[in-house]
Amino acid sequence: MTSRAPAVSAVVHPLPNGATLLLAPMPHMASVSVGFWVAVGGRHEEAAMSGVSHFIEHMLFKGTRRRSARQISEAVEGVGGYLNAFTSEEHTCYYARAPLPQFGLLVDVLGDMFLNPVFAAEEIDKERSVIKEEIAMYLDQPSQHVQELLNAALWPDHPLGRPLTGSPEGLDRLQRDELRSHFQQHYVGRNLIIAVAGNLTLRQAVRAVEPVARQLESGLRTPFLAATSRQRQPVIRLVTKEAEQTQLALGIRTCSRQDPRRFALRILNAILGENMSSRLFITLREDRALAYSVGSSISFFADAGDLVVSLGLETANVREALRLIMAELARLRARAPGRAEFQRALDYSLGQVDLGLETTEHRMNWLGEQMLGHGRIQSPGHLKRRFKAVKPSDVRAVARDFFRPEGLNLALVSPLKRAGHFRTILGEM
Repeated sequence: MTSRAPAVSAVVHPLPNGATLLLAPMPHMASVSVGFWVAVGGRHEEAAMSGVSHFIEHMLFKGTRRRSARQISEAVEGVGGYLNAFTSEEHTCYYARAPLPQFGLLVDVLGDMFLNPVFAAEEIDKERSVIKEEIAMYLDQPSQHVQELLNAALWPDHPLGRPLTGSPEGLDRLQRDELRSHFQQHYVGRNLIIAVAGNLTLRQAVRAVEPVARQLESGLRTPFLAATSRQRQPVIRLVTKEAEQTQLALGIRTCSRQDPRRFALRILNAILGENMSSRLFITLREDRALAYSVGSSISFFADAGDLVVSLGLETANVREALRLIMAELARLRARAPGRAEFQRALDYSLGQVDLGLETTEHRMNWLGEQMLGHGRIQSPGHLKRRFKAVKPSDVRAVARDFFRPEGLNLALVSPLKRAGHFRTILGEM
């Protein structure tokens, strides 16, 4: 059975002051999803302003000149919808989903948050405390803590290596003037994409969102610091912490979202550790019972990327597990995957394209990520053709490009007091 990409028609419509409307008409859907995407995130921050994008994301829910924080949430939830936001390395997104007749309300609420935030001093102080609790929560979760430790190793002295939440000390330095200044500089027309998915015409969408865009300053697109690396040997980071398990994360820098090798890398990741059919899951969990949770993931940025292997396990088994991981990386370098394994990974990757477009929220996310990441909307059919062009030898080629001992980064949150002895294992690829 061949996999067919769902038909995706996307309309790109310029709005006043440099903003852009993206519309995915979905005639048979009862819901509508709206996202206000801002092309600014953690990697656009100087060290002294670390965490400011995430702080602003919180503050836009704390009240506008028209609505209190409670009224913001009640306006959307009171009609059966929901409202949320997230901050990433390269963008911030405010989004809502509700029954189709509430489209105008969603735009009104999101536009109000975007155009009229109050940044009340007392709310800033309260939200600063809330974010500190969020930071403490992450540090109390070894699986999250180890990822932050690994990011610092992968991207030293760079915004990509800093937590999106910032630090408690940095949050104390961020005051109302800094938050408002950062907001006014970056929440501008040229940084804004409004993505809409649902049973709407372009005329309906434009009529709702254009008044928001007209009130924005045009501004400038926010630049970022290039991600470069001079790593010449493996890096190991250890945080010693009393715990029942060791959390381990092994990271490797790869390629950007623009690099044509990314399609082979996605298939490689499916083979290596992305699902329960993958080599790492079968070897470390099913065959050796070394870990409950084990897997690999990939991230792509504008000019860089990484692949990360993560697992939690009994500390006495760390050496064995690390040797097994290194053996799988070496096997991918040494031999192209067999035809059956490759086909399973290819079909999985094709299927993920389909599943990522099922709902209005999925489609809205697709629009925002495509436009901010690539400057255009690439059709699912185009992406599937790129996946289908990958050969097993291409998977081996990207493994040889990126899996090198000198480029490995190991992070551990563990009862261990030292970890330097693992350096020898990292050289066994």
